[in-house]
Amino acid sequence: MDYKWVVLSNTTLGVLMASIDINIVLIALPAIFRGINIDPFTSFQYLLWMLFGYSIVTATLLVTFGRISDMYGRVRLYNLGFAIYTVGSLLLYLTPNTGDLGALELIFFRIVQGVGGAFLFSNSAAIITDAFPANERGKALGINQVAGLAGGFLGLVLGGVLAVYDWRYVFLISVPFGLFGTVWSYWKLREQAVIRKNQRIDVWGNLTFGAGLTIFLIAITYGLLPYGASAMGWGNPLVIAGMIVSLILLVAFPFIEKRVRDPMFRLELFRRRAFAAGNFANFLASISRGGVMLMLVILLQAIWLPLHGIAYEDTPLWAGIYMLPTTAGFILMGPLSGWLSDRHGARGFSTLGMIISAVTFLAMTTFPYNFDYISFALALFVMGLAMGMFASPNTASIMNSVPPEHRGSAAGMRSTLQNSGSTIGLSLLFTITLIALSSSLPRSVNAALLSAGAPQLASVFDQIPPTTALFAAFLGYNPMQTILGQLPSSVTGSISSQTRTVLTGMTWFPRAIAPAFMSSLTVAFYFNAGLALLAAAASALRGKKYVYEREGEMEIIPARVPTSKSGLPRGVSNDPSPSTMIRTEGNEGTASNDGNESANSKPESVEASAATKGPEER
Repeated sequence: MDYKWVVLSNTTLGVLMASIDINIVLIALPAIFRGINIDPFTSFQYLLWMLFGYSIVTATLLVTFGRISDMYGRVRLYNLGFAIYTVGSLLLYLTPNTGDLGALELIFFRIVQGVGGAFLFSNSAAIITDAFPANERGKALGINQVAGLAGGFLGLVLGGVLAVYDWRYVFLISVPFGLFGTVWSYWKLREQAVIRKNQRIDVWGNLTFGAGLTIFLIAITYGLLPYGASAMGWGNPLVIAGMIVSLILLVAFPFIEKRVRDPMFRLELFRRRAFAAGNFANFLASISRGGVMLMLVILLQAIWLPLHGIAYEDTPLWAGIYMLPTTAGFILMGPLSGWLSDRHGARGFSTLGMIISAVTFLAMTTFPYNFDYISFALALFVMGLAMGMFASPNTASIMNSVPPEHRGSAAGMRSTLQNSGSTIGLSLLFTITLIALSSSLPRSVNAALLSAGAPQLASVFDQIPPTTALFAAFLGYNPMQTILGQLPSSVTGSISSQTRTVLTGMTWFPRAIAPAFMSSLTVAFYFNAGLALLAAAASALRGKKYVYEREGEMEIIPARVPTSKSGLPRGVSNDPSPSTMIRTEGNEGTASNDGNESANSKPESVEASAATKGPEER
């Protein structure tokens, strides 16, 4: 098998497994908490960390690991990531304790698994870009990204199926694939990037960025929880303090990066039009779709599926199945748009993809709560097509625009902006939805309680935040049984058995919250449509097809470090050995595909970065 296909198949397996584990616990959480004897509604801190801990760890470490991979070898650290990911999966399966200690062990082991996932995510795109010529990268990256999205939806299905038998199987399923991938990657993958010597780790940059982003993501996550009498936690002093501290650190970060010799975040890359526009569009697109999948899943689980006879405990699995048209659309369009962008450039496809996304969001506002599934599935399919049309060409455009020696950093920066955007989008969309729900839900529920013969519960329900009911439905619990279970017996004792049966039935709760939920979802979709159009505008600004390796488009930016008497930066000799040359593989005869350096390669300083001069449009 040609080496480039070995690279694509192995990295696709790695991204697939790491993506599966983002969502696999969502469906299995009820079984997991039952298995360790924890009530998630009295232990929200454990619930949050099980839901978001993996994503927070990966988002925080992507840039750091991408930069370290440029220093010590992308394949080496990718292989290490596969091994760490497998160890983390095995530890999760073997979790020995129950109760609070068991929950803490699960959270710690999920973080270990997330560290391995971060190595996989941060290096897969760079390794693929190293292995494939420029005229095939879009297609290869498209296939790799299909695996990432498909893994998210497969995680929903696998979590639901495996949790029926034993919650530990949810983590065990990753172990054999992880072992196979680890052995395969150590055996077959080889380093193609040229590693420059005498590079230093940017300690202050890593600490500032890592701490700032971690505190920021944790703060916005806790902002989604009720605080005091408020439905959300944005008034929590700890959340406010976390936001302030994180913003101070993140604002200080670029100033630190300008003063260090080997920065972890290559700010000079943003002087490249294709890189800057592609990442900005990627960030906006991630925000626009960050919470959409979660909101649609809650719509299915809390309203539509129960109305169609699906028991609450089965709704997480069926929600994943009913969302599969999105995956089908992405699988179809991702590789195809990547292949076409290899020939015609990314601008048209990525821009059109975001315009279609905006139209799809607007179309979603017209659906009633008891919609016809065929129409809903068609909208999901088009949404998947739009996501695939944007993602693959945009990623290829970003990776094509950077020098080979910075591909690890570039891949980490792209993934960090994407993951952070998704988390911000989730928080924004959930906040918009809950604000709208807080104003309209009490009226809807009070009217429904009156018609059900339980007006005495109206004053009590006014004090219950919407998040309790939504999280209950999301986790596969009967929302009304969960709410009634939290009320004092003096309140629930006044409810007749007939009224209780009505309240906890399959249709009362969905019909009670549907009007308020759909109106809030409409506001959220309008917001997302606006963000998608902004992403389309950013995508259109990237210019036409541009590939760094094209002959005659490379020029060296003068180094920002002291030079020796020879005129070269200190620590760099004038010997044109492979350690001081840029590897430029790809088109136009700039490099061979056998690993030899191009005759057109130029010596590079320790701190210098190759910048493109000349036309931005091809």
